[in-house]
Amino acid sequence: MNDYCAFSKNHKCLKWIDYQITRHELKEADELCHGNWIEIQKLYDYIEVLANLLKENGIDYPEI
Repeated sequence: MNDYCAFSKNHKCLKWIDYQITRHELKEADELCHGNWIEIQKLYDYIEVLANLLKENGIDYPEI
């Protein structure tokens, strides 16, 4: 997509700003989701370590 429109007087695309904002928002959302996924994976690893410690010491814990 580009900022040119043959059908407007000044040849500016009316949806160009919307397009740019949407691209920026999608990039930001992707970065946030990636960061959240990394944190979730670390928390799952942490839970696994704690569950193994409880299991080794014969302590009951709720299953996930």
